[in-house]
Amino acid sequence: MKEKLYTIPLNDAFNADDECPFCYVERSLEQNAIDFVLGPGASYMESDIREATDNAGFCRHHLKMMYDYGNSLGNGLILKTHFKKISQSILDRFSKAEPKKQSLFSSKSSSSDNAVSAFIKESEKHCYVCEYYMDTYERYIDTFFHLFKNDHDFVKKLENSKGFCIHHLGEVMQKASSALNVQKQKELFDILNRLCADNFSRIEEDISWFCDKFDYRYKDADWKNSKDAIPRTMQKITGGYPSDDVYKPR
Repeated sequence: MKEKLYTIPLNDAFNADDECPFCYVERSLEQNAIDFVLGPGASYMESDIREATDNAGFCRHHLKMMYDYGNSLGNGLILKTHFKKISQSILDRFSKAEPKKQSLFSSKSSSSDNAVSAFIKESEKHCYVCEYYMDTYERYIDTFFHLFKNDHDFVKKLENSKGFCIHHLGEVMQKASSALNVQKQKELFDILNRLCADNFSRIEEDISWFCDKFDYRYKDADWKNSKDAIPRTMQKITGGYPSDDVYKPR
């Protein structure tokens, strides 16, 4: 199938020989989102963008990325108005935060939220950067299934890949029932089962040999493919790139 504009990033991800193509896509989208928020376009100076960042806020991970990005003025302006909004919202709710007495018959898992804790819990579900790129990311999940159904060459790329990290494997498996018929699901599951068996075994061998290299008996032996086994194993378990350098303006 001839490549189209919306299929190029996914094909690029599979061509990268990464531990997980969706980690590769997600990193690119996340970096683009940080560029949008703090980069040369100065979107943080636009009133509608500032209103959106004030309302959504940021998760801990993306606040750290924003700090590392290095735009001190941009970060300062964004934080100034967001912090004012969220701190006032919390103070406004203290008058409604009624003390609650734990009943003898209440389970430990029952909700004990008051107005303040409920607001904080809800606010922590949102992040402007996450929400900025996740809609595009979801479309790439859909593109994956479209290519799997219609592009024989893409299926070959999948078969020859290193599979997915466990996090993104879960997303693919969950989406499969709504995206594919039963026959195509079986075809996909057979491929993924083999990829998991082969690549989990590869990762286990690499991380085991990495540990063995600290044994004096193997100190002169070749490292084989194990020198970067720690970040690759971490990525396989949870996704992401733990050994990446701090992301800076391009």
